[in-house]
Amino acid sequence: MNRSGSILIAGVGNELRQDDAFGIEFVRAWTEKVPEYEHITAMEVGIAGIHLVQELHAGYDILILADAVDYKRNPGTISIERVAEISDLEEMPLDKKREFLADMHYTNPTRAMMLAKALSVLPEDVYILGCQSARHDDFDLGMSDEVTAAIPKAVKQLSQWLQLENI
Repeated sequence: MNRSGSILIAGVGNELRQDDAFGIEFVRAWTEKVPEYEHITAMEVGIAGIHLVQELHAGYDILILADAVDYKRNPGTISIERVAEISDLEEMPLDKKREFLADMHYTNPTRAMMLAKALSVLPEDVYILGCQSARHDDFDLGMSDEVTAAIPKAVKQLSQWLQLENI
C-alpha cells in the first residue's frame, strides 16, 4: 500500500452516545497535534454519511475511518484494519435500494461506503482506525476513561502507521 497518496481521515460517530464520540474526538486531537500535510485531510463526519460521500468526490487514494468499534477487546484498544469488502449497491433488490437511498443524511459508515462505491469515488484502500468502546449503548454525554485515554495513543499509532515524522 502506498501511504504517500492523498489520504482522507474521517471521524465518524455520535457525541450523544458515549464512546461513539471517539472518531470525532480523534479528529479534533489529530488536527491539534499533527502538523498539516498537503496530502492528508482530516474531517469530522459525525453521523452524516452523505457528507463523507461528498468529500470523497475530491478524489482520495486512501480512506481511514476513525470510529468506536466493538471487537470484544479491552476498552481503549486501538487497531488499524483494512476493510475487506464493501457490499455492492447494484446487487440489492430494487425495494432495498429505495429504502437504502431514502435518507442518506443519517447513516452508518458502511452505508456511506456502499454509496461511494456505487458512485465510483470510494478509494481502493479503506481502513478503520478503531477504538474498542467501553460504553456506547445509551444516550449520554462523555466518553469512558479508557477511550479518552486512548485518543493520544491513537494519534501516535496512526502517525507512525502513515510513516509521518515523530509526533
